[in-house]
Amino acid sequence: MSTVVPLKPRTRKPADLLQLRIELAEIKPAIWRRIVVPESITLARLHHVIQCVMGWHGGHLHEFEIAGERYGVPDPEFDWGDPPRSEQRIQLKTALAGMKSFKYLYDFGDHWEHRIKVEKRHPPDPILSACALCLTGANAAPPEDVGGAPGYADFLEAILDPDHPEHHAMRAWCGEDFEPGHFDLSAVNERLERLRV
Repeated sequence: MSTVVPLKPRTRKPADLLQLRIELAEIKPAIWRRIVVPESITLARLHHVIQCVMGWHGGHLHEFEIAGERYGVPDPEFDWGDPPRSEQRIQLKTALAGMKSFKYLYDFGDHWEHRIKVEKRHPPDPILSACALCLTGANAAPPEDVGGAPGYADFLEAILDPDHPEHHAMRAWCGEDFEPGHFDLSAVNERLERLRV
């Protein structure tokens, strides 16, 4: 009779970390965030990270465009051409296939295009292997449903000029505390702490 040899438990090697710079296209001054995520993060989880760092709520459709492929949540009501590949199980490192930049589109109506650049690769870190961290950033993200880059320009004109006919309505809509030049790193990282990647 042969001896049964127990299998060694599989230990998963911690993932390397990727430092990403996320910038909203067509906005001046630039609205951007620098984050660190495990390279093994799925695109579905990366979507949630981007929503957290921008302060958005994720109530609109989104899509990644990486190395000529589209990834997102297939929706027969909105996929007029080829539907995107499902983002649920695709890891960022797999989708990148060596590429150093990609796009993320949020809210197909407002068309918030984010340009994302892989800036650095960092060695694994036991703490960061299951979370995301925002290192820095600049400027507040536009309110959702403001109408994309052109709508945001009109919105800024209204809220920054007390004599503008839409000033009070826009301030009431977005909240009196909205400051376009404000970026709160602590608040962003508090939101990220509640999000497992």
